[in-house]
Parts: sequence; C-alpha cells; structure tokens
Amino acid sequence: MTAASEPDRGLFRDDGDVVVRFEDVSKTFVTGPAKARREVVAVDGVSLEIRRGEIFGVIGYSGAGKSTLVRLINGLEPVTSGSLTVGGFEVAGRRETELAPVRQHIGMIFQQFNLFTSRTVAGNVEYPLKRAGWPKDKRRARVAELLEFVGLSERAGNYPEQLSGGQKQRVGIARALATSPKLLLADESTSALDPETTQEVLQVLQRVNRELGITIVLITHEMDVVRAIADRVAVMQNGKVVEHGSTVDIFARPRTETARRFVSSVLHSVPDAREVERLRRAHRGRLVIVDVGDGVDIGGVLSDGASRGVRFTIAYGGISVLQEQSFGSLTFELTGEDAAVQDVVDELSRITTLREVAA
Repeated sequence: MTAASEPDRGLFRDDGDVVVRFEDVSKTFVTGPAKARREVVAVDGVSLEIRRGEIFGVIGYSGAGKSTLVRLINGLEPVTSGSLTVGGFEVAGRRETELAPVRQHIGMIFQQFNLFTSRTVAGNVEYPLKRAGWPKDKRRARVAELLEFVGLSERAGNYPEQLSGGQKQRVGIARALATSPKLLLADESTSALDPETTQEVLQVLQRVNRELGITIVLITHEMDVVRAIADRVAVMQNGKVVEHGSTVDIFARPRTETARRFVSSVLHSVPDAREVERLRRAHRGRLVIVDVGDGVDIGGVLSDGASRGVRFTIAYGGISVLQEQSFGSLTFELTGEDAAVQDVVDELSRITTLREVAA
C-alpha cells in the first residue's frame, strides 16, 4: 500500500529513534463541587520512551491511568506537569490550535469502534480525507486501497450495523490509516471482541506495523494481547509505570507483583492459593517455585543434590516460548536431609529466582 501525500512540517524527523518521549509527566484532574473539590492524579511522574517502528504495549488494571496516558499523546488531555514530545514536537503546554500539525500524523482506534452509523464503510474511511481537503478522485482511490489492505473491499457499501465486531474494528483501522499517520494509538481496541476475532485484528495491526512502518501504542488490560504482538511493554498501577522492558523480559522475569499477576493470568505456571493448598496436601517435602528458561542450568544443581541424597518431584509448572525464547516456572518438592536440601535451595537461588511455597 502506498503512503498518502502529506504536508512536510518537519515532524517525526527529529529526536533520533524516539517517537514519543515522556519526561516526569503527570496529569491531575480536579473533581467535585467548588466547596469540596479534590485532585485525582491519573498519571504520576511517568518517564518513558517509545521508539520508532515498534509496537509498544501499555497494560494495567482499570483505573491504572493507561487510557489517560494515551490521551496525553495526541493532546486530548493537557499535561499538568513534565515534558511530552511527539515526533520531536513538545505537546505539553500547547494551545488546541497548536496541536493540529502533530495530530495530522497520529491515528487512533477505539474500543467501541466510533463509526458513523449513517455512513457506509467507504464513507467512514473517506471522512478524514474529506476533512483534510482531498479531491474526490484521490479520496476514492485511497479508500479502495485501504479497504483492500484490511480485507473489506466487498463491504464498501455496507453500513456499520451490517458488520461483525471484527469487521467494524478493521474499518476503524482503515479510517485511522487514511492520512498515513506515523503513529497509531489503539485504546483497548480488542477488548470488545471474542478471542478468534481479536487474533484477526491483531494480525492486521502487525501488518500495519511491519509493512507500513507505523509505530503503534497499544493500550490494553489483556496480557494475551501484549504477548501476541508487543515488542516492549510498560506496566501501570495507580498512575505510575511500575515496570517496563521488552515483552520477553516482563514475561520471563517480572519484578513487581502487578506484572507477576498479569503474567500468571496467561501462563498459569505458578500455583495460586487454591493450588498451593492442594500441593500442600499431596506433598510433605519442601516446596519451592523456580523460574526456568534458556541459559538457566537447574539440571546440574538437581543432579548434585541427588548425589547427596536430595530427591525432587515436579509438582506444578509450565514452560512457554515467546520470540524464540523459552521461560516459565516449575514447583519442586525437595526431600532429604535438611542441610542438603538447604544447599540445593541456596544454589538454585544463586542462579535463578526462587520462592518458597508457604506452609
């Protein structure tokens, strides 16, 4: 698919490989009546860099601040404090009229699709081109190109009510791509879809990223979505970014409890409280949870322990593969002389993360 023509405003050509840069950014809302107003901090001192050409996931539970974070990027919400640059353009402190140039380079798709029910599929995709002043013949050619890209050419004359949820979201993607943005913001874009349809939409987003080179910021509360397409991810809680890094690192070595909860919701490799009770009834030895993955040689430690009379049983666990790297957790029951078992625990703790299963 070819790129649409656009005005050269010098945006998205500076700041090296960084497309979006947050520097100690906060957003505070003032709520309540005049006599009882209170401040709510939705984004709290966030510093992040989103790189050119990547799919960057932002994950958090409801109220974590992730949707506010993405609305700061395109200026739908003003920054309260800190610096936020998008394509080398300082967004913080700008008036509404000053944000128009940078918004021309940003597309957005939404959870509830936000399509015009009175317009056809083609009419919805054409709408931003009309607003941008494109001539009719060029608009029609661009719409045809976009609908072919998202696999909806035969639906051009249909209305949104005649489409499935996945088809509606693909129309939303086509519309967001109409003016060839450099940055695509996807706010919970799959949370209203069933799992199969979600995968179809994520495959389209991957094509947008790989074939068109568009940077994508993906806001979600679903760790499966992050695992499917994100290169890097930030985990938010109470307005703060509590952890960020490559998707592999977050899955394989989560450092915070929030990240561990998200990872466990997908991998199921760590026993929950109910499973721990079952394990305790079935195993009388010492139970430990060990993180495993490429380069972690637990076999050597267990073999040495066996030579000193320590026996082990795999009681729970699972191994996954992401971006050609394996990782997961195994729960072992260790039995034998207390001192020898402790030596095995100490050695495992030296080479990987180990957690005791409480008695």
